[in-house]
Amino acid sequence: MKTIRQITENKRFSDRMRTVLKTAAVLVVVFAMLLLTGLFEKKAAAAGDLDEILLYDITVDVNEDATLTMKYHIDWKVLDSDSDGPLSWVTVGIPNSHYISYKALTDTIKDISYSSSKGSSLKITFDKNYYKDEVVSFEFELIQDYMYDMNLLTEGETVFDFTPGWFDELNVDKLVLRWRDDKALSWSPSCKTVDHYLTWETSLGHGDTYSVSITYPNDAFLFDVSKSASKEKEDSDAFANAVIAIIAIVFLFAPVLIVILCFVAIAIGYKRRSGLGSTEKKITRTKVEYYPDCPGCGAPRPEGKDNCEFCGRSFIKSEVKIEEKDIPEEEKEIKEKKENGLYRYHSSPNTYVRVHVVNVPARRSYSSSSRSYSSSSRSHSSCAHSSCACACACACAGGGRAGCTTKDFYNTNLKLKQLEIKKKARRA
Repeated sequence: MKTIRQITENKRFSDRMRTVLKTAAVLVVVFAMLLLTGLFEKKAAAAGDLDEILLYDITVDVNEDATLTMKYHIDWKVLDSDSDGPLSWVTVGIPNSHYISYKALTDTIKDISYSSSKGSSLKITFDKNYYKDEVVSFEFELIQDYMYDMNLLTEGETVFDFTPGWFDELNVDKLVLRWRDDKALSWSPSCKTVDHYLTWETSLGHGDTYSVSITYPNDAFLFDVSKSASKEKEDSDAFANAVIAIIAIVFLFAPVLIVILCFVAIAIGYKRRSGLGSTEKKITRTKVEYYPDCPGCGAPRPEGKDNCEFCGRSFIKSEVKIEEKDIPEEEKEIKEKKENGLYRYHSSPNTYVRVHVVNVPARRSYSSSSRSYSSSSRSHSSCAHSSCACACACACAGGGRAGCTTKDFYNTNLKLKQLEIKKKARRA
């Protein structure tokens, strides 16, 4: 005959087992949902391009107060209106939340509004739905602030460094970037001047980027050092550190969160095994050929200089992106370079390879890309803030049907609420 103690112990054991089984069942359901989500993403990623950009045209004028008036013209062609439905709206990334104003310039735009859900962007709603083989041409104007760096490389000089938004899941047949040349000291890369505009033309494949840099004297416009991109980043880092400190205190004095942390640890373990949440290095190599002498005044090029100190002309003759497989065997040392820098290309005179490395989310092993958006969305683009400190490190990548940013490298969105409060006060 069982004793009362044995019966009690058996009951406690049964209660524990029921709790364990319930917990295991919940975890199985959660994992199943995550796996199904991954399978749907894999199915969506297997499809071809939904759209193609025929023309991506940006015209930039620097205003007296050092803000930028940026006019965008985009010819967007629908390639597939069955997989994700017709094209009805897109989101186009803008550099940061410090916009002054924006407005539509064509009747094809029914509505335009600011969005910060995936970084700073403008949501463009079209006048109708667009189907396969149809092209929607639309234009808008944006006046943008916080787009320069003062005295970062050279005392007395201010630099705009701009990377137009790129697209991870579609091609741009033609990118045209025009920048008013008034008061400019120098620019890079080399370009042609058309009607007083520095003009660059190129095309972009999936994920390709193109950066330009324009330098001015500090007194050319009403530059404000407090609006420099590097200063903005310092302020944002200080704010972020304060937030981290507060979170640390909460964790130290809230032991009850240990239970929650256990579930978080389980989720993190799953993410590590599946590749979610991890990062990998994305290495971009650009072959740069320099003129031995300045094409403007004939002065010899000093080592490490991109622009002539006498006339301001660029020493860069050409810039071409290359893949690791295109590097000849005799240049194997360059293949081993995994850090940012400019490395000599010994096979050709006056030639170097610029290596640029950024950390990006690791791709899942079962999917080359992901697309899990509603029928009214398309593939996102990326955009870049302005900073001569890092030409592409400040870029922001995205996904979806149209161009938008998923992060603000300089964290300027942290000040969005204060900016909106100021705007409301001015209206009052």
